[in-house]
Amino acid sequence: MARYRGPVERLERRLGVDLGMKGERRLSGKSALEKRPYAPGQHGQRRTKISEYGLQLQEKQKAKFMYGVSEKQFRTLYKVANSRDGNTGSILIQLLEQRLDNVVYRMGFATTRASARQFVNHGHILVDGKRVDIPSFRVKAGQKIEIREKSKTNPQILRSIELTNQTGMVEWVDVDKEKLFGIFTRIPERDEIAIPVEERLIVELYSK
Repeated sequence: MARYRGPVERLERRLGVDLGMKGERRLSGKSALEKRPYAPGQHGQRRTKISEYGLQLQEKQKAKFMYGVSEKQFRTLYKVANSRDGNTGSILIQLLEQRLDNVVYRMGFATTRASARQFVNHGHILVDGKRVDIPSFRVKAGQKIEIREKSKTNPQILRSIELTNQTGMVEWVDVDKEKLFGIFTRIPERDEIAIPVEERLIVELYSK
């Protein structure tokens, strides 16, 4: 299944959570989810009972759409997480957080993960001084992420940095906003990652 490219606010309303897919619009209080906090469509306001499988699938969809990964990529990450010692669900979320596009987003160089993915694809991002244009590149603790010199005047990036003052910065990145670079200082613990996802249900889904 290909990556979702439809209307993202409709998707957020269907899942009932803010997936961070509309950065500046969300910060200004104009998101569709805030105005119409119910599912889209003619029968969107009806209460429906979701099955156990439906709940598990919904949690997987939340994580998949939030981080902007395809079904194949998500399943591959789950297999990696499941092969490691420790809590599979927590490791899965940590692996998603290590994606380069997500780290660029966490550092405030983009207002959404989709924008961050585009910046990476277009070659605006350097990792330890080398250009990396693969959004799924797994960033390691201690690596330096920076905007390449020719892209430092990009208005989208500058606007994103400005908006970071409203959203704040996560504790596992250290960013120099003037020089436009940051260090991915460490892999975060699961309880530090504030996302509306119950990964336990994802593990149950894939364990069947």
